[in-house]
Amino acid sequence: MLKAAGKMTQPLSPATDYYFEYTECDSTGSRWRVAIPQIPGACTGLPAPVQGTECTFSCKAGEFLEMSAQECTQCAAGSYSLGSGIRFDQWDYMPIGFSSLATSLENSLPGYNSLTCNSSSWVPQGNYLESNRDECTVSLIYAVHLKKQGSVSFEYQYPDSNLLFEFFIQNDQCQEMDQSDDKKWLKLTKHGEWATHTVNLKSGTNILYWRTGGVTMGKKVVNPALLKNIHIEGVAYTSECFPCKPGSFSRVPGSSSCEPCPRDTYSGHGASSCTPCNTSTQYAAEGSSSCKDRPPCSMKDYFQIHTACDQERKTQVIYKWVEPKICLENVTGAVTLPPSGEREPCPPCNPGFYNNDTATCSQCPPGTFSDGMKPCQQCPAGSEPTLGYEYKWWNVLPSNMKTSCFNVGNSKCDSMNGWEVAGNHIQTGAGSSDNDYLILNLHVPGFKLPTSVSSHSGEEFGRITFEFETSCTADCELYFMMDVNRKSTKIVESWEKNKTRQTYTHIMTKNASVSYTWAFQRTNQASDVSRNTCVFVFQEHSLCYSDCHFTYTEGNATLTFDFSSLGPVGSLMNGPSFTSKGTKYFHHFNISICGGKLAVCTDNVTDLSITDSQREKEGPNAITTFICQSTIIPASGRGFHTALSSQSINLADTFVGATVDDNLEGISVTPDLFPKTSKKVPDVNFYYRSLDTTSSCELGRSVVVRLRCNPDKSTTGELSVPSQCPAGTCDGCTFQFLWESSGACPTCTERDYHQIEGVCKGGNQDLLYVWNEPKLCMGGVTLPAKKTQACEGIEFWIQLGAGLGAFTAVLLVFLTCYFWKKNKRLEYKYSRLVMSANKECEMPVADSCAVMEGENEADMEDEVVYTKPSLFGKLKAIASKRNGDNYENVQLNSAHSKTLVWS
Repeated sequence: MLKAAGKMTQPLSPATDYYFEYTECDSTGSRWRVAIPQIPGACTGLPAPVQGTECTFSCKAGEFLEMSAQECTQCAAGSYSLGSGIRFDQWDYMPIGFSSLATSLENSLPGYNSLTCNSSSWVPQGNYLESNRDECTVSLIYAVHLKKQGSVSFEYQYPDSNLLFEFFIQNDQCQEMDQSDDKKWLKLTKHGEWATHTVNLKSGTNILYWRTGGVTMGKKVVNPALLKNIHIEGVAYTSECFPCKPGSFSRVPGSSSCEPCPRDTYSGHGASSCTPCNTSTQYAAEGSSSCKDRPPCSMKDYFQIHTACDQERKTQVIYKWVEPKICLENVTGAVTLPPSGEREPCPPCNPGFYNNDTATCSQCPPGTFSDGMKPCQQCPAGSEPTLGYEYKWWNVLPSNMKTSCFNVGNSKCDSMNGWEVAGNHIQTGAGSSDNDYLILNLHVPGFKLPTSVSSHSGEEFGRITFEFETSCTADCELYFMMDVNRKSTKIVESWEKNKTRQTYTHIMTKNASVSYTWAFQRTNQASDVSRNTCVFVFQEHSLCYSDCHFTYTEGNATLTFDFSSLGPVGSLMNGPSFTSKGTKYFHHFNISICGGKLAVCTDNVTDLSITDSQREKEGPNAITTFICQSTIIPASGRGFHTALSSQSINLADTFVGATVDDNLEGISVTPDLFPKTSKKVPDVNFYYRSLDTTSSCELGRSVVVRLRCNPDKSTTGELSVPSQCPAGTCDGCTFQFLWESSGACPTCTERDYHQIEGVCKGGNQDLLYVWNEPKLCMGGVTLPAKKTQACEGIEFWIQLGAGLGAFTAVLLVFLTCYFWKKNKRLEYKYSRLVMSANKECEMPVADSCAVMEGENEADMEDEVVYTKPSLFGKLKAIASKRNGDNYENVQLNSAHSKTLVWS
């Protein structure tokens, strides 16, 4: 008996319940097409896997891979494809695959926690994405798997340096791929302009990160970064076509892109054509998704211009409608176009130009000059013209200046005049919306100081000076920006709200091609007006440097200082400080006090040990001056991978002088901030000033660097800020620093050391020289070498003293005996004289006197006279001795005539 065997087949699920994908390529380069259920876990009724196309297979632009037949098929009208790429250009909502993640702050202050950043994210705004505006670090993340090497490109706006903006890539192991700094850190952009950034991608999984984080530090809310038109190349295929976004269309099948709808037409999502508006009452800009009603005409719908000077040197003010004209004149409340003004004389030519009875002003020939009203004249002998542009009269826009209008949302306003000439000034135009940036651009090909000062100019190559005034009925802001060598635009200074007429000067420290840009934006009120008078001048001023030497005389003492050992640039990082949300940051100062080497502060530097050559390559993101300040944000707690340097500012670009006094040319130092420790060596104060004015410092900033001799410090020394002012300034305008160093001590002289005599040994004695303590000098003279000289030992002096003592003793004994004997003789003689002086008395009877025979005692005289024997008498006495007569003769005188003489 035969039996038939078989199995029941499961019916296939509908095609809408699943979709196809390819498996990973194996080692042989093959893959399989498998069905993936739309509902996870529903694995029944799916088509069986089949052999897939080759791994290198891809479709052309305008086609997509139809997975059922595994064949390339053209996109239908109203859609497009990039073949091996994908594009995201519509941001009504966050596309599938994108996510926004806020990083919690690790350094939060008490009262703050990670929940404070939950509301921070990238926000879709229709045509673009907008970043957060607070201090939270927010990442926009998208993961893509590439079958081959590709790239990612996107457009962005990054106008605010208070916002940190980086783009980096990780692999599927969450390891960051190698990327140079110029690819990782996005450059600042001009207001209203979109920049394009492109980075190469490797095959495999690429996780793309756009990361932002604000650093407000008490300032206003930062301007957000904008992102649009993300384009990724390198995918093997696309399995579907992208519909055209509203305001665009693709007319034929197989399109690789969509075209914007013409003016006064509109389209919806996935349109193959555009629909016209009712132009009598409606209008639509290019690329519009709907029509708008035409408003009544107002003052913002027209502008004024000055006509060029005619042959009679006259001009006229005329008014024109802003094109394309969207307003209605013949309705209630509408204004009409004002009539043209009367013809009036043209203003003079600007300095450096002349007019020879013609309609235009011409530039003076080389070697000549003019004030604009007189003919060009030759420079006097021994002089040369100062080259530069000076614009005082604004009848027509100069040839090297341009004006335009940009809109943040990419709305078309570039057909409007951003700025309008107005005789003796130039002013902003009306604009069309509050998001418009009214742009005035001036291009300078390079700089050239006069030959007479160029060799002494130091780091100054030129300067720009302009006067401006803003008058706003609501909030407004004026930006002054600079682009060096067409690298990237940097905001130099900005002013908010109403500002009275004032002057601003910026010094150029690099001879390069520069574009200066003034951008004005008003908010809330379309009728706000800003007037700006611009004067651009190259002046003959140059930077002055200290030569590192300083001399100070007090009384008869002169101190000479040499500060070259301090090094070319000193650095100080103080802090940490914290923002209101707990972000940690430091203030980093670079200071150059003497010599031609200036301090450099950079923005968006991830390595603080960057070399000088690398700094120079940073172009406009680097500030080169005497003293500058950067804000350093450590990597921890911000979600960024490395430390950041941003918000660099110029504190001092002019050296005023050095003195021991506490004030110089209106700049004062507060002695109490740095109490003196030594009265022998005075502190030397270096005074600086910045020509850059700010809203809080209308006279500019000033800096005092106090150099103090401290022998306990190294030659490079140590910088510090006042303890009362940890940011280096107490008022925001005057910065004060103390630089303690042994290199700040005066040069050593002979007054700074003394001599010490050593012990005499063996007839020799050492002479040593030592510094006076404490040693308050450096360099200069050196200590003399040890010297040896002959000397007499102490034994010799003892012997000599003993001998002199013995001789003195013998002499004293002899003199004592001599004077004792002589005293006895004088005593005898004195007694005899006393007796002879008593005339009324008789002579005393001698104890033993012999009366010579034949003499009468009565005849003796009663007066005795002693006569000192003469030399002859002494000789006679000596002869008498020899004859036996051994007597002295004493003559006795009396009143009697007779005289008795004893012999």
